[in-house]
Amino acid sequence: MGYLLEDYTLFYSNLPIEIKEALAYAEEVLERQNRQLQEVAEKNHQKVLKAFQNARVSTYHLNGTTGYGLGDSGRNKLDEIVASIMGTEKAIIRHQFVSGTHAIASALFGILRPGDHFISVSGMPYDTLQQVIGLKHNISGSLADFGVSCDILPLDSQNNIQVQYLDKMVTSNTRLFILQRSKGYEWRNSLSIAQIREFVDYAKKKYPEINIFVDNCYGELVEEKEPGDIGADLMAGSLIKNLGGTLAPTGGYIAGRTDLVEKAASRFTAPGINMEVGATLDHLRLLYQGLFLSPLTVGEALKAAVFSSAFWQKLGFEVHPGPEDYRTDIIQAIKLKSKKKMVAFCQGLQLGSPIDSHVTPLPSEMPGYTDEVIMAGGTFIQGATSEFSADGPLREPYAVYMQGAISYYYVKSANVSAALSLKQNNLL
Repeated sequence: MGYLLEDYTLFYSNLPIEIKEALAYAEEVLERQNRQLQEVAEKNHQKVLKAFQNARVSTYHLNGTTGYGLGDSGRNKLDEIVASIMGTEKAIIRHQFVSGTHAIASALFGILRPGDHFISVSGMPYDTLQQVIGLKHNISGSLADFGVSCDILPLDSQNNIQVQYLDKMVTSNTRLFILQRSKGYEWRNSLSIAQIREFVDYAKKKYPEINIFVDNCYGELVEEKEPGDIGADLMAGSLIKNLGGTLAPTGGYIAGRTDLVEKAASRFTAPGINMEVGATLDHLRLLYQGLFLSPLTVGEALKAAVFSSAFWQKLGFEVHPGPEDYRTDIIQAIKLKSKKKMVAFCQGLQLGSPIDSHVTPLPSEMPGYTDEVIMAGGTFIQGATSEFSADGPLREPYAVYMQGAISYYYVKSANVSAALSLKQNNLL
C-alpha cells in the first residue's frame, strides 16, 4: 500500500508546471459540473433498475443456451429490458452483432428495398457507414449495389438540421430519414435529444409515411431520454460502447417499432427465423450485468470527458465540446493540428493503459476507413470505447477523439501521460 501511495505521489508531484496547472484547472471545472452529471446518471440508473424489475429477471435468466438457442428466456428478457430502456416497442440485443456498424447495417438492409431512397439529414455519416451505404465507392454488397440510393443533407453552420431543404430532396420513393447522434470524426456538436425531437415532430407531421432511424452510438444514457421516447421509429448501437457497461464482450442492439425490428432481425438472421434463435452461450450474465452498470460507466465517461476538455484547453489546444458545454454523447475531441502530435498523444495515452501499456500505437489502415487511423486503447475488451480509447484519422484537422471510462481516475492519469509524451517530444 505504501508503494502505491508513493508511486501516486511521485507521478503527480513532479509534473511540469503547465501540466500541473492544467490538472488543477480541470479538476475545478469538473467539480462545478459533477452534481448535474450525477443527477442524470442516477435518473438513468433508476430507469434501468426499473426495467430489470418489471421484466422479473431471475438467476436462471443469466444462463445461456447452445445450438439453435430455442426457448432462450434469458435472451428474450434481455430484449424486453433494452426495449424498455430505449423507450421502444421491441428490441433485439445479440452478441452476434460484430459492431455497431453491423447492427446499423442489419437495420438498414432489413427495412430498405431495391429502388428505395433515403436521406441522411445530419450530414455525412460516419466513415464505416459510408461504405455500407456505398457513398464514395459502390463496393459489392453495399446498399448502392442493391439499388438503394441516398442523399446527404448537411447541417448548417449552427449544427441545425436544415428541414427547409427537405422538400427538394424527398421523392416518391423516399422511405427513411437517418440521423447520426454523435459527431463521428467531424469537428461539430453532436445532436441532442431536443434536436432529434424537433426533427421527429416536424417530419412526422410533414412526411408521416417516412420512417426515422437514429444511429444511437455513443449517445445512450447520456441524457434522460432516448430517441424512442421522443418518437424515432428505429435505432441501433454497439455494446462495446455505452450499453455494454465495459463488461459486454461484443455485440449490438436494434430497438424500435415492432414491425421494423422484426424486419431488421430477418436480415440479421434469416427470413422466418427472425429473433427466435441464436445461442447466447456463456455471455448472458455479462450482457445483463454490463447493461445494469451502464448508467454508472456512462457517468464516469462524461466526468472524464469534462476533465479532458478542460485539461487540454488549459494546455492551449482547441477542444470540442468545451469544458462547460452541454453534452449529448461521450466523445471528446482535441485538435492537435499535426500528425506528429497525434502520434505522440496516442502513444502517451497507451503508456497509461492497463493492457498493452508497453505497445507503441502507429497509424495504419483499418477496415471500413478511407484514411490511416491511429488508435490508443489498452482495453480488456478489444476496441471497447466504453472503457477508454482515443483515435482519429490521419487527416486535417488532425484531431483525436476520446471516449469512455472504466473510471474517471484512469482517464485522468492517462491524459497526464499523453501530455508528458507531448512534452518529452517538444510538442507541448
